[in-house]
Amino acid sequence: MKRSSKAHWIGDLNTGHGELTTQSLVLNKTQYSFNTRFADGIGTNPEELLAAAHAGCFTMALTYALSQLKLAVKDLETTAVVTVDLAKGGITGIDLTLNASAIAGLSEVAFHQHAHAAKQNCLVSKALGGIEINLTINYKQ
Repeated sequence: MKRSSKAHWIGDLNTGHGELTTQSLVLNKTQYSFNTRFADGIGTNPEELLAAAHAGCFTMALTYALSQLKLAVKDLETTAVVTVDLAKGGITGIDLTLNASAIAGLSEVAFHQHAHAAKQNCLVSKALGGIEINLTINYKQ
């Protein structure tokens, strides 16, 4: 399996702009620029897309693990926040926050164990080796 995306850029860094297109066309010439990355411009940026990818991958990994146990997943919602430290030259951490409804037949302790295993085993987490990934779990009874 291979997935692809394309970036197109016109102009210099500060005043130029670009477009991102994904193979699926979910993003189709989606705007990005210096302002969308480092200020408050309209459009997306690589760090926002990384956060979305990580939130999605982690949530699917956890759902898969629970499905393997024949457990019915009601509601999982993950927020990912990517921290960029320009002084250190890169991404310094990702905070995942998982909000979950109780799952029949699974204790809260067991749920936490599966969530932490999913954090370690999702493909995006593995690709980000060396970056600190924190997980906060809000498990609603």
